[in-house]
Amino acid sequence: MAETIIVENLSVKFGDHVALDNLNLKIDEGAFVAIVGPNGAGKSTFLKVLLGLIRPSKGKVTLYGKAPQEVPPEFIGYVPQVKTMDRSFPALSIELVQTGLNSRWPWRLPEDNKKRALDALARVGASHLAFRPLAKLSGGELQRICLARSIVRHPKLVMLDEPATGIDFIGEADLYRQLEAYQKETRAIVLMITHDWHAATNHANQVLLLNRKQIAFGNPKQVLTEENLRIAFGHIGHEHGLKFLEKLNG
Repeated sequence: MAETIIVENLSVKFGDHVALDNLNLKIDEGAFVAIVGPNGAGKSTFLKVLLGLIRPSKGKVTLYGKAPQEVPPEFIGYVPQVKTMDRSFPALSIELVQTGLNSRWPWRLPEDNKKRALDALARVGASHLAFRPLAKLSGGELQRICLARSIVRHPKLVMLDEPATGIDFIGEADLYRQLEAYQKETRAIVLMITHDWHAATNHANQVLLLNRKQIAFGNPKQVLTEENLRIAFGHIGHEHGLKFLEKLNG
């Protein structure tokens, strides 16, 4: 498989604060990578580097042979945390999906854009939500709309920031099912920030364990070991963590 994301000696500093320190990894086409680490570990900073919003202080990152700032917008889809979104804005689901086509609010719905938005909604099983106001959506429904927005241009890379936050278990399972279906069809790379170790092992084929430094990167079983988790978190959640490790290694 072709290497499509290459991270070499990546460091990011904000003044005297080191957010990321010397990351090195390569991600292939079709990979599903869970990014795991404690709060303040640099997970969101890493995504922002890939999105071209933050430039490295040291080292470099290439996506499809280009610097992130040079990658065409249609190559990348992004799903933010639902809890950060303001649903009070008087808009319809299909209008939010259409912003993924041109990065601005559609004051009218051109037929071609409308069709592409409806296709994306159908792909994630949300056709019935197309003309529902955002304020009337549950957390899981809104997350599905955000996923449709992120894939409306058929991106090669989809990044998600804690996608299961604020949604129930059924909504979470449905989200992962739709995401995996898209990945299987397109061979897209998926990068997902998560605090859920179970999601990391059940849905990802690779895990990046961070705490500013790169603790480990690779197969979930090899990365999410007791030793690595203690390095990253300082503990493994005591009984909960031990049960997780027993299940993972059992």
